[in-house]
Amino acid sequence: MTRTFWIILALIVVVVGGFASMVSFGDGGAGSVRRITWRRPAPPAEVAAGPVTTGKLAVPVAGVPRKAIADSWNDSRGGGTRGHHGTDIMAAGGTPVVAAAPGRIEKLFQSGLGGVTLYVRSPDRRWTYYYAHLAGYAAGIREGLAVKAGDTLGYVGDTGDAGAGNYHLHFGLTRMQPGDRWYQGENVNPYPMLAGTGSSR
Repeated sequence: MTRTFWIILALIVVVVGGFASMVSFGDGGAGSVRRITWRRPAPPAEVAAGPVTTGKLAVPVAGVPRKAIADSWNDSRGGGTRGHHGTDIMAAGGTPVVAAAPGRIEKLFQSGLGGVTLYVRSPDRRWTYYYAHLAGYAAGIREGLAVKAGDTLGYVGDTGDAGAGNYHLHFGLTRMQPGDRWYQGENVNPYPMLAGTGSSR
């Protein structure tokens, strides 16, 4: 037999073996129906990391120390018509905004109140991290992108209802249920986890 025959045979064995490793078959007992079950591939390593469990999130604005963050939860907004559901972190316009925790970018959104916004969903899908009033997104930012804590997402701005020149990041934390969409969930005060004084779990 020729060398080409053996090369082709080896390739067939590799392909068939690879296919067999991706599927599992039923037990094949009497009267049973043989069923092929496709195994779902594991998520990328950068998203497989667990949720934040230390009671801390990374400060989402570059260069801002934890002690400079104030608790603005439920402060009056909209002329007293609503409470503030997040933490405002003051910084100069254009300061990098970074991921407070690992996850995947679920939504880029232009909002009347939040201006240029970005939503990151945690790897276990139990939390959404919300970044608002951005001046713009960092290069390469797109929906579906996996991010690590500290990755640059965008830049501090004054878009939405922040007010011209009132540069800051509005950072929100939302507890999510399995079927919740990016705009749903229960607002949770992120301040304890940003200040490192407690946990929102």
